[in-house]
Amino acid sequence: MRKLALWGVVGLLAVCAAPRLHAHHSFAMFDTTKPVTLTGKVTKFQWTNPHAYIELDVPDGTNPPKHWTVELGSTSILMQGGWKFTDVKPDQQITVVLSPLRDGQPGGLLVRITLADGRVLSNGPGPAGGAR
Repeated sequence: MRKLALWGVVGLLAVCAAPRLHAHHSFAMFDTTKPVTLTGKVTKFQWTNPHAYIELDVPDGTNPPKHWTVELGSTSILMQGGWKFTDVKPDQQITVVLSPLRDGQPGGLLVRITLADGRVLSNGPGPAGGAR
């Protein structure tokens, strides 16, 4: 009887957590039909889970430059795509192609990045040049 009760609690927790987990992994906030290319200077790189982030200052004719937040996949997915946590450093000049936020805020989901050394990486395994 205890085993049945335990499985009941586990099942209930799984059912309650499912909508929350699904909402977190939605990419509906990004417009994948309008990729944007940006070149700028890295201000911060966060090699964190559940997502890594690049903070990027992009000159746009104003002072200070426009600050963008670029969301990447999880570190395990990035490593499968050839990334290392040392690939991006503050003050590096990089170019990113991203799917921008639908609300117009300066942020987006990484499609691919061209690093300061010329290497091109995507947001996980697969060809770096292809759109996702």
